[in-house]
Amino acid sequence: MLQNIRDNSQGWIAKTIIGVIIALMALTGFDAIFQATTNSQDAAKVNGDTISQNELSQAVDMQRRQLMQQLGRDFDPAMLDEKMLREAALKGLIDRTLLLQGAQDAGFAFSESALDQVILQTPEFQVDGKFSAERFDQVIRQMGYGRLQFREMLAQEMLIGQLRTGLAGSGFVTDSQVDAFARLEKQTRDFASLTFKADPAAAKVTDEAVKAHYDEHAKEFMSPDQVVIDYLELKKSAFFDQVSVKDEELQALYQKEIANLAEQRRAAHILIEVNDKVNEAQAKARIEEIQQRLEKGEDFAALAKEFSQDPGSATKGGDLGYAGPGVYDPVFETALYALQNDKVSAPVRSDYGWHLIKLLGVQAPDVPSFASLKDKLTRDLKTQQVEQRFVEATKQLEDSAFEAADLAQPAQELGLKVQTSEPFGRDGGPEGVTANRAVIQAAFSDEVLSEGSNSAGIELDPETIVVVRVKEHRKPAQLPLDAVATSIRAQLAKEQASKALNEKAETLIKDLREGKGGNQDWNVQEAVMRGQEGIDPAVLQALFRMARPEAKDKPTYASVTLRDGSVVALRLNGVNDGSTASEEEKGQYRRFLASRAGQQDFTAYRKSLETKADITRY
Repeated sequence: MLQNIRDNSQGWIAKTIIGVIIALMALTGFDAIFQATTNSQDAAKVNGDTISQNELSQAVDMQRRQLMQQLGRDFDPAMLDEKMLREAALKGLIDRTLLLQGAQDAGFAFSESALDQVILQTPEFQVDGKFSAERFDQVIRQMGYGRLQFREMLAQEMLIGQLRTGLAGSGFVTDSQVDAFARLEKQTRDFASLTFKADPAAAKVTDEAVKAHYDEHAKEFMSPDQVVIDYLELKKSAFFDQVSVKDEELQALYQKEIANLAEQRRAAHILIEVNDKVNEAQAKARIEEIQQRLEKGEDFAALAKEFSQDPGSATKGGDLGYAGPGVYDPVFETALYALQNDKVSAPVRSDYGWHLIKLLGVQAPDVPSFASLKDKLTRDLKTQQVEQRFVEATKQLEDSAFEAADLAQPAQELGLKVQTSEPFGRDGGPEGVTANRAVIQAAFSDEVLSEGSNSAGIELDPETIVVVRVKEHRKPAQLPLDAVATSIRAQLAKEQASKALNEKAETLIKDLREGKGGNQDWNVQEAVMRGQEGIDPAVLQALFRMARPEAKDKPTYASVTLRDGSVVALRLNGVNDGSTASEEEKGQYRRFLASRAGQQDFTAYRKSLETKADITRY
């Protein structure tokens, strides 16, 4: 628990704004705020600000997707309550709108440069620890954003973050609260347990019970809302075979390539550093002394080994090897390229100190032949043409799809094939086009799904554009009993087995309280902490809620049902007060409690905004 407090009490605001921003936006469905269309029916109004039905539908879609990810592929989406999803999504959108209004009314603001810094420092946008524009575009594209849309969304999140910081950061706790929490936190308990394993296979579930459950919960057993789409896929790579380059163009590019090649120069140097121990004048005097000894005929390499303070080259007589332009300090490089072979420069001052530089050799550039570069040059020239053709074809595809009543005409004009997907729901398909979030949103948008229009161009990746059209809409329908009977039977069997165990445990506990119960094979554990490893969290939670025994020979009893339907009977034998908390531990407790109090204040503030607001739900 102490580690949890340490983790949760430090930097949670930064984590909210930066570290978790991608997950929040990818899963909560609030990205739908950018997708509203002007003709959408209103879902709600919050102090005059509109939340559209389109926003709400997409928020519901994202909540459903999140639940599917959490519950796994084996979970039946028909079990989700559509009404509850919509209510939860609408509440989330209303809360967010209220918080944005609160932040704006309070005058919170930030600069564009601050927004840039958040983006630059977000780990999800970095490659090898540095911001990558390509990675940034890839991530936000997967989330369904353009750059401007993402910046607008992030700006709103930062405003809400500032509001949260201002409120939550003001939380405080007293010394007595810290001491009380420390006593509870360090408390341990002695207990014993009996586990009764559930056996659903032994339960007898009749066909009548299955049918009754099916009839009573009919709305839970609906097929998912699905579509089958036709789509056209325009790929940049397809244009490479459609373009050609001329020999004269290749020759011109070849000459440009080799013109950038530079000779390599082999340098040696003697360095005298300017540092805390040697000042400017002393270093210059030393290099001038060495220069005089060179002029008298002493060997450069020998003097470098004796005096140079560059450890990497001194042992080699100052030899730095061959290098081209742009490798050395500009002042050093200027002096080197002014030398004749085997000559030594005058003293040169760089950022490192004073140098004497000797040119040991010049190596002409290794000019590749035209034949060796022809394939690369051809590819480079074709890429330029393909890029232009791809842009033009993309515009033609979008224009044609907008005007056409189906995808046949655009397909014919651009030589594309109309492809058809497998059925998929609002949570998407397993792979390919139907797993792309932007495609899913387009397929279930009012424009495409309800009005029967072709979608706008959707960028799957920088080299692929698709246009989609709904071919078939499979609306939710009642699933037949045969399709869900097995899952209902398993659920009822688990409930029945768990109920029988609970009755057994309650009878045992009643007998124990009355001094009966006989000999039981209890699993005894002592000095168990709140965060004890190896014990089910549900058992720990129930254990630490139990009342303290009145005496050593009067334990208290309780029971808890586990997720698998098993029931655990608990006997609390004793409560042990913990040792006095150290000052370091008290500091961690204080930060944790203050953070929790601040979050409670923030929740109360949000509730007050809701109480005072003019909210209309349609």
